[in-house]
Amino acid sequence: MWVYILKRLLLMIPTLLGVLLLTFVVIQFVPGGPVEQYLAEARAAGGAAGAEGGAVYRGAQGVDPKRIEQIKALYGFDKPAHERFFQMLGQFARFDLGTSFFQNKPVADLIIEKLPVSITLGLWTFLISYGVAVPLGVAKAVRAGTRFDLVTTLIILVGYAIPGFVLGVALLVIFGGQLQWFPLRGLTSSNWEELSWGARIVDYLWHITLPVVAMVLGSFAVTAMLTKNAFLEEIRKQYVMTARAKGLSERQVLWKHVFRNALIPIVTGFPAAFIGAFFAGSLLIETLFSLDGLGLLSYESVIRRDYPVVLGTLFLFTLIGLVTKLISDLCYVWVDPRVKFD
Repeated sequence: MWVYILKRLLLMIPTLLGVLLLTFVVIQFVPGGPVEQYLAEARAAGGAAGAEGGAVYRGAQGVDPKRIEQIKALYGFDKPAHERFFQMLGQFARFDLGTSFFQNKPVADLIIEKLPVSITLGLWTFLISYGVAVPLGVAKAVRAGTRFDLVTTLIILVGYAIPGFVLGVALLVIFGGQLQWFPLRGLTSSNWEELSWGARIVDYLWHITLPVVAMVLGSFAVTAMLTKNAFLEEIRKQYVMTARAKGLSERQVLWKHVFRNALIPIVTGFPAAFIGAFFAGSLLIETLFSLDGLGLLSYESVIRRDYPVVLGTLFLFTLIGLVTKLISDLCYVWVDPRVKFD
């Protein structure tokens, strides 16, 4: 196993480099880079401050070419592309994600600043998906073909077919607008700091209900149906019939023999789902409910061509994804010792 782990760790290096190189090459051909974005904002403002405090836009005279060169030097675009790429790799090797062009903050600080919102959405989605969907999937497998199975399957598939942002709009209109049971935006009220601890918890849950409901249906449906199919496959195997023939109760057969084998595809996906809860925000849900998380940060960075944020978050999330994938594969051995990596 240690040889396998070492090989996987070594393979992460070219994979990570390939992802960064491909993204870096693509963004070189995207029109409207950071310099153009900066100048466009200066024109829109009718005369904004330059790189060193001077005026950039001069009305009908346009922009001073010397000032443009200063702005390019400020953003590092006075250097060849390959030199900028290797400089970026050197920074990432030191886990320095760079500094945002437009927010003038380290990318790591921006991620930490936006992370609580994405953790809130992802973690609640993860807990509800696994905490409710797994028992529901087991119940559906045991009662396969019954009215309970058919009705719950219909409800799950209908919920899965509705996109999260469409459901979010409907929830906002009905429960936030017409009935006014829930707030329309934010994670907390404006007077949250003045509330007691009990009132803060209630206020937080009050705000987070609609976004979580809008996000949870997709992953909830997948987990429930995956659990049901895994249990059905195991229940039909020979060792289950043997256990029943020995006189074991249905509960003992289900939880002592079937449960561990049936949970292999679910447990092995647990690390990815858990880590994803911290980093996988939903752009549409965050925008819809005015939640300032990682999804919104990534979208704004792409729109504004804030390349340090784009590449820095890409490097971090790709690295975490590769490590999580390795952990998920190792979970196979933990769940089923019969699995051999050789």
